[in-house]
Amino acid sequence: MEKTILSKKIKRLLLKMVFGMTLFCISGLLLIYLFALLLGPPNLLNDQKTTYYSVSGEVIGEEHGVENRHWVGLEKMSPNIVEATLMIEDQRFYKHNGFDIKRIIGAILKDIKTMSLKEGASTLTQQYARNLFLSHEKTWTRKLKEAFYAIRLEMFYSKEEILAGYLNTVYYGHGAYGIEAASNHFFNKSADELTIAEAAMLAGIPKGPTYYSPQNDLERARNRQQHILTIMHEKDVITDEEYFLASREHLTYADPKDREQLSVGPYFQDTVLSEAMNRLELDQESIRSGGYEIYTTLDSKLQKELEESVSKTIADSSDMEVGAVAIDPKNGAIRALVGGRDYAKSPFNRAIQAKRMPGSAFKPFLYYAALQNGYTATTMLMSKPTTFEIGNGKVYQPSNFNGYYADEPITLAQAIALSDNIYAVKTNMYLGTDTLVNTARKFGIKSKLPSVPSLALGTATVTVEEMVSGYGMLANGGYSIDGYTIEKIVDREGRTVYERDHDRELALDPQKAFILTQLMTGMFDESLNGYMSVTGASIADDLSRTYAGKTGSTDSDSWMIGYSPSLVTGIWTGYDDNRTITSIPERSYAKEIWSAFMEEAHEGKSEEHFEAPEGLVAVPVDPSTGLRATPQCPTSTVMFFEEGTEPDFHCSDHFYGDEEEHGHEEVEEKGLFQRWFEVFF
Repeated sequence: MEKTILSKKIKRLLLKMVFGMTLFCISGLLLIYLFALLLGPPNLLNDQKTTYYSVSGEVIGEEHGVENRHWVGLEKMSPNIVEATLMIEDQRFYKHNGFDIKRIIGAILKDIKTMSLKEGASTLTQQYARNLFLSHEKTWTRKLKEAFYAIRLEMFYSKEEILAGYLNTVYYGHGAYGIEAASNHFFNKSADELTIAEAAMLAGIPKGPTYYSPQNDLERARNRQQHILTIMHEKDVITDEEYFLASREHLTYADPKDREQLSVGPYFQDTVLSEAMNRLELDQESIRSGGYEIYTTLDSKLQKELEESVSKTIADSSDMEVGAVAIDPKNGAIRALVGGRDYAKSPFNRAIQAKRMPGSAFKPFLYYAALQNGYTATTMLMSKPTTFEIGNGKVYQPSNFNGYYADEPITLAQAIALSDNIYAVKTNMYLGTDTLVNTARKFGIKSKLPSVPSLALGTATVTVEEMVSGYGMLANGGYSIDGYTIEKIVDREGRTVYERDHDRELALDPQKAFILTQLMTGMFDESLNGYMSVTGASIADDLSRTYAGKTGSTDSDSWMIGYSPSLVTGIWTGYDDNRTITSIPERSYAKEIWSAFMEEAHEGKSEEHFEAPEGLVAVPVDPSTGLRATPQCPTSTVMFFEEGTEPDFHCSDHFYGDEEEHGHEEVEEKGLFQRWFEVFF
């Protein structure tokens, strides 16, 4: 009797416990749903791609490079991919409310047996929640959060919206997020064109994007594809005939060359991504998937013109590569950038990442230091074969191009225009080799620079961007600038999280910067021809306005950097493997690309002039003597000097006719000539 009573008490207690637990679970579940209801629909903006805009506001790129995303609606997807995905991932998708209880119980039992979280039972809704809001770590905490987000998704969005969202965010490997990007990557077609066989192949990838990729293991990927086709057939999603044909269909995969390419400046966009990472202190994937709007400095028209100048100059069959940057000298904004001839073949950015020897293109930094230390445009030094003692019994013997020398003194103006190496090394030795290193730092050169005599000839390695930014300081009158690609970054909430500060400091002497600019126009001025032609003679006739610039060359590098008041462009050409450039036409590629681009960039624009600061005088000079030119001098070039440093005397080397008969007349002419320039210069 007592046992019967005790048994009844135990039963009642158990019933109460079960009822209490049930009530507790129901109450908890109701609270969860109430909380989800109060929170409202989850924000689906996380899946938005980051967008890049040009300086004029046009879209130049969306989720490029390592990761691609292309959002398309269900109506723009083949029914084949929808059905294949549902069959392998979530056959009861339209029957559950975010959770498949049967699958969950089965997965829990297996997880308990193995004491792990290996068995997955996530529905498409849960997977979509994970893609949007969570990491892919396998922890109980993540799974609970995933379940809560799934409740909110099912509560506020239709099944079609959830299915479309999943198919647009799931990862298919190789940087392809979403079915449209995957279709383009694997088959070079849109998602609405996928066959049953292609759809089954793609539907099998998300379970293990690396493991099941046909590009990594075709046999394994095909086995999974056949498994999916079998399920589709057994579930009557496809007919006997469709199954027979699909299981035997030969799939043709996209050649990397045929895949959709970025339309505007892929090397530039990679540079933007890198700069955004630094500015926001985030990793690549956070930038790409963060839904940012990044307003860049790119001028699409200039970008196209620069790319066309490269493609028209270098033959398709050539292995020669190129790095090119064009900037606005006012602030350093990069308006166009080419990091190589074919991004698909090599995304390595030769304009930003590569370091090459600039050769004589480095000389302007030396000659700015020379102007600071008493040189003028007419400072004369001997140009002849010279051996320099550099200490410890060592000697250094540079040479001029092709072994040509003046064998007499030449002016700084001619030394720059003809690119005389002896003049440069003498100047570097005179100033002290540390002076050039320190001066280059003023121009923003951050690369390692050895304090050696040969640095005057550009024997250190630097980037194209560094060199162009340095020249930009001459073009803008001496203000420090750094090349940059981003003006502003706006996050997905519409908040500006970064904006470029355009404050700048005067780093160079404006007078000396202007004088050097004028001297650098000499490379196109054939009145400065001497023991050889000026270095820009081959392109001088192609130019319609005044530019300043400098060439540079080594055995394996060819450079041309030049500028107008509004645009600075630097071109490097050479081979990635540092082989010697032996072809004479190839030696001219950098100059030809530069001249073609600069002329296109300035077409239709009014003539610009470099503005001279106060305190300078302009004097016509005979380039062979460095003295004030007279009417009898065969050539005359206007050169600029700081007041008080201009030549005092007139050239007396060039007379003609009978000196006694015309001497007095010549003296009078010289007096008029001198007085005229004293008035106007």
